[in-house]
Amino acid sequence: MSNATEVNFDGLIGPTHNYGGLSDGNLASASNAGDVSNPREAALQGLEKMRAMMHAGLIQGVLPSLPRPSFDLLISAGFTGTDAQIIEAAANKAPAILKAAYSASNMWTANAATVSPSADTGDGRLHLTTANLSTMLHRSIEHTDTTATLQAVFADENRFAVHPALPMHSAFADEGAANHVRLCREHGAAGVELFVYGRDNAVASTNFPARQTLLASQSVARGHGLTEGRTVMALQAAAAIDAGAFHNDVVCVGARDALFFHELAFENTEDTLDSLKRAGEGLFELKPVMVSQADVPIEDAIRSYLFNSQLLQMPGEDRLVLVAPLETQETKSTRRFCDGMVSGNGPIGRVQYVDVRQSMRNGGGPACLRLRVVMTEAEREAAHQGVFLDDDRINALQNVVRGTYRDRLAPADLADPDLANECLTAREALLKVLDLSDLA
Repeated sequence: MSNATEVNFDGLIGPTHNYGGLSDGNLASASNAGDVSNPREAALQGLEKMRAMMHAGLIQGVLPSLPRPSFDLLISAGFTGTDAQIIEAAANKAPAILKAAYSASNMWTANAATVSPSADTGDGRLHLTTANLSTMLHRSIEHTDTTATLQAVFADENRFAVHPALPMHSAFADEGAANHVRLCREHGAAGVELFVYGRDNAVASTNFPARQTLLASQSVARGHGLTEGRTVMALQAAAAIDAGAFHNDVVCVGARDALFFHELAFENTEDTLDSLKRAGEGLFELKPVMVSQADVPIEDAIRSYLFNSQLLQMPGEDRLVLVAPLETQETKSTRRFCDGMVSGNGPIGRVQYVDVRQSMRNGGGPACLRLRVVMTEAEREAAHQGVFLDDDRINALQNVVRGTYRDRLAPADLADPDLANECLTAREALLKVLDLSDLA
């Protein structure tokens, strides 16, 4: 058993964070469409969450925002000329395409990739498969730059395997770790990997898009060399998708041997739990914590993002800690459930509330903002060191944000050609802090 720990790589919120309402099925994104956002505040909130996790004794990493706008998308849509001319023409002729090109949704790094630690894989390397995010136009443009970022951070091929995205076809639709949970006794021990899919073919059976397919989940598991007996495929409940659970992590989160989920998370809860228990035999004893519809209606769970929280093993604490958004504290049913849960003797012993309101208004809670990567000490040393945070690096990133990000951004402001130059300046400065200037 290796001395592995879970490293959370949060996405650095980019300077184009705006409420464009691009995500079908994401109720928060749709309800706030057209509002004025505050990219500076959003990025500072995200960095303060990272600081809080670091000060709690966790190893905290960060992944940079991607280059925006995506001129590749705009040129593919037929726009030509100088950068300013392309933006002006797109704003006039195809504003929806311009919004997609400026999307800052890559800040939700739970969708960046699916990760399998070296304790689970056939070749003993840490595997990461970039998500193709093919269901949504504004997210489908991310995977090339995301792969380049992951290859820069996890460059040692003796220890890491970074796989490119699956084919860009609806049958292979893949949303990354937002539909993936790893369960284990200890992070360094062999575990069970749970893949949750919304459909098993190219035809959705839900009103909102079912973004993850069975084929995609199976393909990632095969590519990572996972043991079939320790891999579980579970169907997400159509009722959850149609209620606004566009990813499984809106209704389910797990850590170590605990699975925290809503009663409507899975199409067949009993079969899913039985499969997990069988897969974990000899490795760990599953500790399920199910929240009933009677205690927390699915609408409250999604509105508050109770489950889109980080479930963490904090140093010095015997029970897990749920890092939840303030909205969970402010919603009566979820606050009542959390108070009762921590007063019991279950696996979750404390709830810590954090302010990520700017992200929440676009449909992303604490869990969306991070990619969980279980790493041994040797793997941490082999990875790019510039993305591991300390107070000085967080301060430096915040100084860049304060100096280069706008404090208000309406969707109409995307037509301003100066914004593209501001984004370039900000990205170059941020990459310099992270010692990733080669990505510029």
